[in-house]
Amino acid sequence: MADVSEQELVRLTRSGSLDAYGDLVRRHQNGVFGACYRVLGNREEAEDVTQEAFLRGYQRLHQYDAERPFGPWIRRVGANLALNRLAHNLAIHPPALELEEEVDWPEQAEPDPVHAAAEQLELQRRLQQALLELPAHYRGVIELRHFQEMNYQEIAAALRIPLSDVKSHLFRARRALARSLRDGP
Repeated sequence: MADVSEQELVRLTRSGSLDAYGDLVRRHQNGVFGACYRVLGNREEAEDVTQEAFLRGYQRLHQYDAERPFGPWIRRVGANLALNRLAHNLAIHPPALELEEEVDWPEQAEPDPVHAAAEQLELQRRLQQALLELPAHYRGVIELRHFQEMNYQEIAAALRIPLSDVKSHLFRARRALARSLRDGP
């Protein structure tokens, strides 16, 4: 069903076709897994939550607006489930608070065109590693703001934390990422 539109696959699934939903899963499993992994930072947990997201998506397909793209909707389902798992994990193991400190932001030099692609790949690798090293509550706000493109109020509602905490967590997470990228491996 590679040439079938997402809207048609949703319509077929709502009519009882499990094959159509299987095609939707195949099309979006990497995106959902990526969203879950960025929040949780643990491959096994992200795989579990990804499966749960597609099960939940199937059960709640009647709530999905077929006029909108399916990918962002199912990734949001996965991210919300991952955040719930993260909140549960944080309730069991609360994070230690960090002390505030000043940060000197590094200056950006113009990349050498010959090495730009290799440098970009290395930066992406380092950024992914730095994201995984963030405390879980910082990873959560980074995921919602920069990957799920939620605004601050939506993040506060999703995480059930005050708006001031969202801003504080984002500031500290960005500062930690900048420090990690500046200091290198």
